[in-house]
Amino acid sequence: MSAATPTHRAVLAAEALEALALRPDGIYVDGTFGRGGHSRLILERLGPQGRLIALDRDPQAVDAARAIGDARFCMAHAPFSALARTLDAQGVARAHGMLFDLGVSSPQLDDPARGFSFRADGPLDMRMDPTQGVSAAEWLATANEAQLREVIGGYGEERFAKQVAAAIAAARRSAPIRTTRQLADLVGAAVRTREPGQDPATRTFQALRILVNRELEEVSLMLPQAVERLAPGGRLALIAFHSLEDRIIKRFVQACARPVLPRDLPVRASEMPQALLTIVGKPMRPSAAETAANPRARSAVLRVAERTAAPFDPSLITRIEPDAWRS
Repeated sequence: MSAATPTHRAVLAAEALEALALRPDGIYVDGTFGRGGHSRLILERLGPQGRLIALDRDPQAVDAARAIGDARFCMAHAPFSALARTLDAQGVARAHGMLFDLGVSSPQLDDPARGFSFRADGPLDMRMDPTQGVSAAEWLATANEAQLREVIGGYGEERFAKQVAAAIAAARRSAPIRTTRQLADLVGAAVRTREPGQDPATRTFQALRILVNRELEEVSLMLPQAVERLAPGGRLALIAFHSLEDRIIKRFVQACARPVLPRDLPVRASEMPQALLTIVGKPMRPSAAETAANPRARSAVLRVAERTAAPFDPSLITRIEPDAWRS
């Protein structure tokens, strides 16, 4: 089986598969099916008793999964936040490994009709699941200038968020902003300096995509569920593509790798509680060869953690620096 379809390359595929430490009879989760690059590699290594449960919120990804005719494989149309519910529906209490490849996929970026990219004109949609929520165009039509500035500056980390927000607010007084080219041209005129090799619209498009799809909220809701549903010794592999997602993952994993002490109670060294996770190795990034072959992989970072045998207590998650890892 191929590791990817002709329009999509699975990023850090070899590293992610090694990180999962696959056992032939294990139960695994591919949290972002995309076009099945990682799923196909996992299935190649599973034995007859193994199982793979894949999730994706994109209906096109769900359609693509029908090409995998394998009794060990199950596909669910669901976002990250529905992880526990999806496992319950499959009768799975614990998984032996989970892989989440975050962010937007190449097929989404390459299809102008999806509205993710400024490189070709199309409707300004950006929803990973077009059957849910409001499109980017709909949000732009209703957000006030302060909201525009906050989202573009916060989610896009755009230095010129104030200027971009003002340009959008002024332009929509004359006509609705409905296409990717309209928005890209507006941003290009508002951003005074350009980063080398980057289109001036990049950060604004990133911000709107994150907002429309609630990407950071989905990651934050998924992480505690993943820890709870991993079997002891199970591996959690997380690939992030921008700093905001990676910051949430890094802080959460680090917090779970520290024992949570009871408040206001003395604890003997021999009675120290066990942490929920053990960090496995250092963060991994694509090789120069992979980045050269697939430039979209250049910002990817893979973090891996292993579940300990410590019992899961939902209250532990709220006690692990709750604001630090969510913000």
